[in-house]
Amino acid sequence: MLFAMNLEVVTLGEAMRLLLAEPGVALRRAHTFQSSVAGAETNVAVGLSRLGHRVGWLSRVGDDSSGAAVLATLRAEGVDVSKVEVASDGFTGLLLRDADAERGIDVQYHRSGSAASCLSAAYVRDAGLGGAQLVHVSGITAMLSPSAREAAEALFALARASGATVSFDPNVRHKLGTPERWRHAVGPLLARADLVFAGEDELELLGYTADRLIEGGARVVVVKQRNKVARAVTAEGSWWQESLVTRVVDPVGAGDALTSGYLSAWLRGAEPAAALRAGAVSAALVVGTRTDLEGLPDRAATGVEVDR
Repeated sequence: MLFAMNLEVVTLGEAMRLLLAEPGVALRRAHTFQSSVAGAETNVAVGLSRLGHRVGWLSRVGDDSSGAAVLATLRAEGVDVSKVEVASDGFTGLLLRDADAERGIDVQYHRSGSAASCLSAAYVRDAGLGGAQLVHVSGITAMLSPSAREAAEALFALARASGATVSFDPNVRHKLGTPERWRHAVGPLLARADLVFAGEDELELLGYTADRLIEGGARVVVVKQRNKVARAVTAEGSWWQESLVTRVVDPVGAGDALTSGYLSAWLRGAEPAAALRAGAVSAALVVGTRTDLEGLPDRAATGVEVDR
């Protein structure tokens, strides 16, 4: 079965049911929760769909209420989920967290052995890319399990064979593994990507610099610096964009929003400076709302109206 639509972008990764504690209340003391969907690649998929792109999401969910909620949410956002596997022998991951702009976030993952952790290269090859010119995946997927890492590698291979561009965000989550394991599982993928979105600390952990990645063949490396400035590096030069955040309600999801805003502008032919600004707008809107998805903007809000 083919994707339901001819696609521009395909993302691959796990989506979890998100239960977000009531505003300002620590997770351990919370009694009421807001339900949503969380996942690096699903955030990017929804962001790009709202910005007017045809996006497909590859993954596995459990045959359970959380899996049904994930699929319903993404369908409502216009994301093609027709190739997602619903696993009768697996469960959909669960993420519980709180949100506070003044302190650290308490996050609890319940995903070990989830349906998405059983992603495989065979599944990705069977699903295909639906004509997409861009694929996006994060290091989180590669860290879920050895078979999920093989699925990410298969996505890279399909992209190379079809001439599609590979976008990659290491998205380091220390609860998923040691720095050594991240370097072993994710470092090689980072080095093979065309478009890279990474925090300054993530590049350091994985043993890379933006210049080294460009020398190795990357077209663009977008670095999210510790000082909140985003920097785009290409073989032709560097561009900087200061944060546009004026109000923080929930800091989670800013990086994925920046990625979706930048990729949308890139797909439309924008230069790095304009693409950075589009990403900064998306990030600022997301952190001003609760959950990873609420603040993701439509096309008009990013101010990018350039087409190839």
